[in-house]
Amino acid sequence: MDRERSDDRPDETAPASDRDPASLRERVIEVLRTCYDPEIPVDIYELGLIYDVLVDDRGQVDIKMTLTSPACPVAGSLPGEVEIKVQAIDGVVRTRVELVWDPPWDQDRMSDAAKLTLGLL
Repeated sequence: MDRERSDDRPDETAPASDRDPASLRERVIEVLRTCYDPEIPVDIYELGLIYDVLVDDRGQVDIKMTLTSPACPVAGSLPGEVEIKVQAIDGVVRTRVELVWDPPWDQDRMSDAAKLTLGLL
């Protein structure tokens, strides 16, 4: 998956904070925390489904994510939802979401907050 705005150059009229990779990465993570697997009441970031978020100084975002299993019912829709939501962030010029299966997801990837919410702590 790969979505781009009309060009892949940063918006020069955007505030410097919109183009700062560290600031933009934090805003991407905030958005990822709004994405949920509908069967699990924990966002995908806390669930440990996001393996990597890379943001460059041009506003290009690369996300590596997984799902709880290859047979997950939202396998066809959740990566696209992530891509659309991240692409809508001011300062993002291109979003690429890569669905990976290695390493396989397991409950050890979940945050303590997620484990507590799910009664695993």
